[in-house]
Amino acid sequence: MLRRITIAFLFSLAAAAALLAQSKNLDIYWIDVEGGGSTLIVTPEGQSLLVDTGNPTPDDRDAKREVEAAHLAGLKKIDYLLITHYHGDHVGGNATFANAGSTVIAQDNVRKRLESGGIGGNGGSFTFQNPPQAKAALPVITFDHDVTVHFNGEDIRALHFPAGHTDGDSIIFFPKSNVVHMGDDFVRYGFPFIDVNAGGSVQGMIAACEKVAAELPADVKVIPGHGAISNLNDLREFTEMLKGTTAVVEKALKAHETLDQMKQEKILAPWQKWSGDFVTSDVFLETIYNSLTGTKGSFVKHN
Repeated sequence: MLRRITIAFLFSLAAAAALLAQSKNLDIYWIDVEGGGSTLIVTPEGQSLLVDTGNPTPDDRDAKREVEAAHLAGLKKIDYLLITHYHGDHVGGNATFANAGSTVIAQDNVRKRLESGGIGGNGGSFTFQNPPQAKAALPVITFDHDVTVHFNGEDIRALHFPAGHTDGDSIIFFPKSNVVHMGDDFVRYGFPFIDVNAGGSVQGMIAACEKVAAELPADVKVIPGHGAISNLNDLREFTEMLKGTTAVVEKALKAHETLDQMKQEKILAPWQKWSGDFVTSDVFLETIYNSLTGTKGSFVKHN
């Protein structure tokens, strides 16, 4: 049974936290913050590890309150940050925590994209600017395929899944606690955003979700990049949506239909319940089309 508490954390003064797992070695909390969900691990001795750091704030005073809020449960600082990918809504607190003493860990491509900045998007109508990040926000430990943080009896494994949501995605496993943090390879807001400009693809997202689901126990707690705590059935339903929508676009491509024709025919209508304000059916159709055809927007580097 999940126990909910209210804490001041990250960039929200009233983020909701749920205790996911508890043992004599550590507690694991899910924290619903502005931006995306985070996972906090705390040992009885006060050591701590945080997965993702939420949205940036334009107000330095909020950042100072964030550092103060990191004293949650007597913490003087967050010891380690594990970052799932490079987007601002998941790395916004990196610099503030790093300046307070946190060690930032992420996949190689996360550091490269945070350092260079560029244009993210689905290769079509959905684009946004990613400015270069301050030096303090960059990971100081990076890895290619995987890394394990041995943390007070829990072997926390970050595993790289290439070409899913981005080219730098990590999914974080807590095997002894029966928890997995999916990053944005699994979300609960509807059709997912896939950053095709940054090496993401629907094929890679499907592969990640299928591989993870095949290795998880039935009663695992699944933390999405955005949305409520989920279970294995939720992850499988999401994966089936990805596979079904991709199959119908593949069929249309084999019939030599253009993207405009597919939109006019509304070929994703059977999955209309997944269409949202953030990623509409047409935006997701563009995403699948661009993933399958290799069409990508240009990645603009900053000097």
